[in-house]
Amino acid sequence: MAGLTIAISGAGIGGVAAAIALRAQGHEVVLFERAAEFFRIGADINLTPNAVRALDGLGVGDKLRETAARPTYRISRLWDSGEETSRLEMADTAVRKYGAPQLTIHRADLLQSLLSSIPEDSVRFGKQVECFEQGEGAVRVQFTDGTEFECDALIGADGIHSAIRTALFGQDSPEFTGIVSYRSVVPSDKLDIPNLDAFTKWWGPVPEMQIVTFPLNCGRDTFIFATTPLDNWHQESWTLAGDVEELREIYRDFHPEARALLEACTEVTKSALYVREPLPVWSKEAVTILGDAAHPMVPFMAQGACMAIEDAVVLGRAMAGVDCKGVAAAFQRYEAGRKERTARVQRGSRGNEWLKAGGNADWVYGYDAWSVSPG
Repeated sequence: MAGLTIAISGAGIGGVAAAIALRAQGHEVVLFERAAEFFRIGADINLTPNAVRALDGLGVGDKLRETAARPTYRISRLWDSGEETSRLEMADTAVRKYGAPQLTIHRADLLQSLLSSIPEDSVRFGKQVECFEQGEGAVRVQFTDGTEFECDALIGADGIHSAIRTALFGQDSPEFTGIVSYRSVVPSDKLDIPNLDAFTKWWGPVPEMQIVTFPLNCGRDTFIFATTPLDNWHQESWTLAGDVEELREIYRDFHPEARALLEACTEVTKSALYVREPLPVWSKEAVTILGDAAHPMVPFMAQGACMAIEDAVVLGRAMAGVDCKGVAAAFQRYEAGRKERTARVQRGSRGNEWLKAGGNADWVYGYDAWSVSPG
């Protein structure tokens, strides 16, 4: 049986992972990316064992390990006293327990590892979807530059401001959380504090306030991510410069080791955080969505990219052996297999209590996208 022609809007992590998974089922996949080219921008990413296991199955795990760090523990500490409230062994323990380690990596390195598994001509740049039409067993995609593309199925992996989601379900603006995030990367040899080889979360005086750190680039660098309530800032960007002195002032009452992290920062980016409520439906006929287009979440459980990667694997499995007549049913199986889990993670991330004082990580880390029922 000949494979389908599938268009994916968005060549980010979820979109490229889905392309790999769908190509493995014999389908032809074309990714349409609105950017003119890929730039080394974006946040650094915490890939927990559930995502690493999914990526290993996609065949990119070895490539990831060339540049990723492998945190030794997941540690929770209190903002003022520095007291440890939980310490979860990762590294080899995670491999034995969950089948894969935790890896921390720059988004660009993860994306490049994924892109190396698909043909270069699979990605078409400068292509932003304007609208689409379904009919007679085909989807006709129209782009803002006036061109069109006909395919058997369309997948929206185009982020929180997804044009595909809007076209499917109408305008639905993301909700500003009232939280602003700061990001910075510091050479590890500039820091003299313990646990630089671990993922550490400093829990603040309110749930919206925290500092998270983890190793990058095989431990040579330390990534610092901080959030705080701030109602008067609404700009959303991975590259917008923030004020280092403002950052330090916000966390001036934190433990000296936490403050030392911020003292080492020479520059920082600043961005508002937005979310949406879980959707009751993701698909209509031969069109569906995944990743942030379907379930954007705050990063307090470090699962945004991980959920997109899981989506991609389950979607690929749901599309095994599917012809044109079976696309709608396959998309229904995919979303049925994913909606409950992603909604639970969305809500858990918003509540920001997970693993604060220990607890069971198995329901997150132990999930295997390669074995769960697609629905």
